[in-house]
Amino acid sequence: MIDQPAACRIHVEALSAAFEPQAEQWAERLGLPLRVTDGEFALQVGEQGLQLQQLGPDAPGPVRVDFVEGGAAHRRLYGGGSGQMIAKAVGVAQGVRPRVLDATAGLGKDAFVLASLGCEMSLIERQPLIGALLEDGLERGAEDFDVAPIVARMRLLKGNSIEVMRNWEGEPPQVIYLDPMFPHREKTALVKKEMRLFRPLVGDDPDAPALLEAALALASHRVVVKRPRKAPCIQGPKPSHALDGKSSRYDIYPKKALKP
Repeated sequence: MIDQPAACRIHVEALSAAFEPQAEQWAERLGLPLRVTDGEFALQVGEQGLQLQQLGPDAPGPVRVDFVEGGAAHRRLYGGGSGQMIAKAVGVAQGVRPRVLDATAGLGKDAFVLASLGCEMSLIERQPLIGALLEDGLERGAEDFDVAPIVARMRLLKGNSIEVMRNWEGEPPQVIYLDPMFPHREKTALVKKEMRLFRPLVGDDPDAPALLEAALALASHRVVVKRPRKAPCIQGPKPSHALDGKSSRYDIYPKKALKP
């Protein structure tokens, strides 16, 4: 049975009879029941892949991972390339495309941006439901001609980020990127929808200091932490500097220089 903060009632359901077998497979994998009458959330399987739907009269629309269309496609085509702040934060530069571990992957949006710029990405998402959405989105992305080469640079790892980092085997990532959960203040409909879904499932990240500690121990070149622009730094060592945006900033913890 998956760990569910706030004891959320979650079930799996197929949106049509054709998807019953996949729904049964996901239910078994995640230790969730198939279709119940008093659920708070439904993990739905249908033509557009896997999606998470909050239930109830005023619930927002479903959330899914889509690297082919929508916001991901727009950002891939028109997002500003290596001039984007996240690219600068992780050290993307002429001749430099670091190996990056996104240890708080969520829906994979930031990892996809970095992969589209040529970074080799490892992703960890410890909440199994969100990890399932991410896995499904990567599989669908691999079937698209334009997106397949990008998602081929994205490797999804399972487990708790802190434990995975502490027990890392092989060559360490050059850069580790962290975006711990915090109370979002943005008023956009998308953020509100995703946060309304994620907050009961994920909660905040009270272990952010341990996350930072594990990242600093593992990364060979730098750690980058995304924070709300006016939020305090994560408890622990102080960053050397930060890149400030309109609503968020990137705290930089350098260890050694990234070179071409």
